Amino acid sequence: MNTAELTELAQQLRVDSVRASAAAGSGHPTSSMSAADLMAVLLARHLRYDFERPAHPGNDRFVLSKGHATPLLYSAYKAVGAIEDGELLTFRRIGSRLEGHPTPRRVPWVETASGSLGQGLPIGVGIALAGKRLDRAGYRVWVLCGDSELAEGSVWEAAEHAAYENLDNLTAIVDVNRLGQRGPTRHGHDLDAYARRFQAFGWHTVEVDGHDVDAVDRAYGEARSTTGQPTVILARTLKGKGVADVQDREGLHGKPLPDADAAIAELGGPRDLHVRVHEPPATRALHAVPDGNLELPRWDKGEEVATRNAYGEALAALGAARSDVVALDGEVSDSTRAEFFAKEFPDRFFECYIAEQQMVAAAVGLATRGRVPYASTFAAFLTRAYDFVRMASISGVGVNLVGSHAGVAIGQDGPSQMGLEDLAMMRAVYDSTVLYPCDANQTAKLVAAMAGLDGIRYLRTSRGAGPVIYGPDEEFPVGGSKVLRAGDHDRLTVVAAGVTVHEALAAADVLAREGIAIRVIDLYSVKPVDRLTLRQAAEETGLLLTVEDHHEEGGLGDAVLDAFLDGRPVPRLVRLAVRMMPGSASPDEQLHAAGIDAASIAAAGKLLVEEAVVR
Repeated sequence: MNTAELTELAQQLRVDSVRASAAAGSGHPTSSMSAADLMAVLLARHLRYDFERPAHPGNDRFVLSKGHATPLLYSAYKAVGAIEDGELLTFRRIGSRLEGHPTPRRVPWVETASGSLGQGLPIGVGIALAGKRLDRAGYRVWVLCGDSELAEGSVWEAAEHAAYENLDNLTAIVDVNRLGQRGPTRHGHDLDAYARRFQAFGWHTVEVDGHDVDAVDRAYGEARSTTGQPTVILARTLKGKGVADVQDREGLHGKPLPDADAAIAELGGPRDLHVRVHEPPATRALHAVPDGNLELPRWDKGEEVATRNAYGEALAALGAARSDVVALDGEVSDSTRAEFFAKEFPDRFFECYIAEQQMVAAAVGLATRGRVPYASTFAAFLTRAYDFVRMASISGVGVNLVGSHAGVAIGQDGPSQMGLEDLAMMRAVYDSTVLYPCDANQTAKLVAAMAGLDGIRYLRTSRGAGPVIYGPDEEFPVGGSKVLRAGDHDRLTVVAAGVTVHEALAAADVLAREGIAIRVIDLYSVKPVDRLTLRQAAEETGLLLTVEDHHEEGGLGDAVLDAFLDGRPVPRLVRLAVRMMPGSASPDEQLHAAGIDAASIAAAGKLLVEEAVVR
C-alpha cells in the first residue's frame, strides 16, 4: 500500500471501531482510533502472518497489551479477511467470540488474554525469549501498549529483562494518546520522558508522530533493523483521532461515540479495503518430542528428604525425558532446588531474578509457544504475580507454578517468608489444580503428572526434610488421596497434607496407645479433592478434623468442606490451622505455637472423641 492507501486503511479501522462499539452500545472506540495508523502500517507493511495458519512457526506474534482496544483489533481482523463484517457487529454480544477484551480461548489469532494493563509487554518478553533461545526462529514480537499502563511496575520488570536478554526480536509500540480513563496520564505527550526511562533500561527508542503513516513505517523499519537490543516506538497520538467532537477530549474513555453516524460520515464513511499481510517465511518447527523414558528419582522409606529437593530432582529427570519442559525461577533456585534443572539444562532454564511478575509472564509467553514451563519461587512471593496467574487462567494456557518454603514450618525466617495464603489463592483460580505432597516419592510423581494437566497447576513444597513414607512405585492420581491409618473402630478422621501428614501420623500413634483409633487421610490433591474418600470417612467415623499449615480461610479445611456441598448432611468438621501471626522460632516450636503439631492434634482428637461420647 502507498501512503494514501495506508491512510485510507487507518480510516477504515477507525470507522469500523466506531461501528462495532455503536452496535454493542459499549466499548472503547476512542482508544482504538488513536492507534489506527499504527495498526494499519503494521498490517500492510511489516507483520508477517498467515491468518489461515495461526500456529505457523514463522508467524510474527502480535500482543494487544492495551486490551480494551478490541474494536481496533477486530477491525484489523476484518481488514485481513479473518472475520466478516457481520461478525464484527456482534462485538460484545452474548455468544460472540469477539469479547470486550481478547482471549485466545475464543479467537485463534490472540496470543494471550489482555485487559489487565501492564501484562502484554512482560508476556511478549516470554514469547521473544522462546523465539530467540528455543525456537531459534526469525519471527518478531510486536506489542501494542497504551501510555497509561506504563505506570505499572510489571512494564519495567519487562523492560529490564528484555534488555538484559538482548531481545532484538521484540518491539514495543506505545500509543501515547495522553488520556487515561479519568483524565491525563502522568507524562501526557512528553515522549522524551518515556524515552529516557526506556533508554535507561537499555532499549533503542524511536519517537514518532503516530498519525504520520510514512514516519510510522520508517520507525517499524528501524526497529526491524536494530540488533542487540529491543526497540520501543513512542508514538504521539490523539485519542478519538479524526472526529472533532471527541478528539483529545476527556471523559469519553470506554464509551461509544455520542453520534456514531455523524462520526462515521466525518471519517469518510465505511470502506471495504482488504489487506494482504506478508506471508511468514518458511520455517522449520522445532518440535519437542518426549523420548518416553522418564526415570524419576527414587527414595527408600525412612529416608529424610525435603519435598523441595524432590521437586528439583524430579524436574531434572523430567527435563531429560521431555525437551519441551522449561524452568524459570525468581533468583532463589538454590532454595527452590530448581538449580538441579538449571545445571543439567542451562539452555532451557530462565533466571528471572527478583521479578515474580515477569517470571510468571515469561512462563505464559513460553507456554504460548508450546513449552511446558515450571516456574518456582517462595510460596509467599507468588502473591506478587497473582494477577498474572489469574490472567493466565483466562488465556487457558498451561503453566506449572511451584511455591516452596510454605507455612510456619519454615521456622526462624518469620512471617514475611511464610506462604500462608497460597492454597486459598490458587484454589480460587478457575480450573486450577492444587497439589501438596508430604514426601519425596509423592512429590516426584506429582511433578511428572503436572506436565500432562491443563490450566494452572500449583505444587506446594516444604523447606525442611521429612520422612519418606511411600514407596517409589506408589501412584498418586490427581484428585485422589491416601488413607494411611484406618480400622473398623475409628472414632475420628484426621485430614492432613504436606508437613501435617507426619504430625497426624504421630498423633495417631499417641491416641492409639490411649485406646482411641483414628483414621488418617493424606489429602495431597487439594483441588480437585477426593470427595468419595472424604464422604466415606465422614459416614464411618462421624467426625472430621482438618490440620493445615496455612491460614484457616480457603485452605485444606475449605477444600474438605467442598466435598459435602451437594445437599447431603454436612458432617461435624473441626479445623486446626494457623490463626495467629507467627514470629521467629524453630519449625517444631512454630508448629506447636500454631496448634498444628502432633501434640495439638492428639489433644484436639481426644477432646472431640470425649465430647462425641458424652453426646
